[in-house]
Amino acid sequence: MNPPLDGPPSPPENSRPPGSESFVIAPDSVHDLRGRIVDELRYPAMVALIVAGVPGAGKSTALRVFFGATADADQATNGPEGSVVLDSNQTRNWWRHRVGWLPYLLWRPVVHIAHFARIRNALRDNAGPVVIHDCATFGWTRRLLARWAAGYRREVHVILLDVPATTARAGQFARGRRINGPAFSLHCRRWRRLIRELGAGHVPRPAPASIVLIDRTNVDRISRIGFVKSESDV
Repeated sequence: MNPPLDGPPSPPENSRPPGSESFVIAPDSVHDLRGRIVDELRYPAMVALIVAGVPGAGKSTALRVFFGATADADQATNGPEGSVVLDSNQTRNWWRHRVGWLPYLLWRPVVHIAHFARIRNALRDNAGPVVIHDCATFGWTRRLLARWAAGYRREVHVILLDVPATTARAGQFARGRRINGPAFSLHCRRWRRLIRELGAGHVPRPAPASIVLIDRTNVDRISRIGFVKSESDV
């Protein structure tokens, strides 16, 4: 049984299962892995994998660590095992090269629209996994992505990167991209509500195939996020 998601982090598991050299999880429900040792997360090949967290939580860092997405890219990144990685920073970079002389506030809506257009095209056209950067703090985006994924016969799996608000705010300052205080507070309130609901056993609808809750420690410890063609390969 998973520990409560709204409680303190689970104590670290300092030993792996007897007789095994690595601890691999193929997520199929809600898994709270905060503070635990996990070597690999393994997903189906035709997956829509959403990497979520509040602004500054480290989503882009996780995409770089596990899938090779670079901060200066302005196109979707081709990751391992035929995956394609879509970070909103890529779309922002593309538009910055063209209209960066204007205040970002004026062209930010275009970035969001273009990012979601890229996501839909990748879900439709890519023959392998699609990895998506999203905050997941707004229900309409979760519903939209779920509907698109279902339309292209993809399972939705979600990784929630849970960090304290102070850590996320520091992450924004470190990358030089700060959102205003009220907007950040709204993200944090919605995030905490999402975590509380998961802890109470209420999975947001439409329910994804799995939800994995991790923290910054897991990002440092997990060696790989991989994909397999069928359950027999797990």
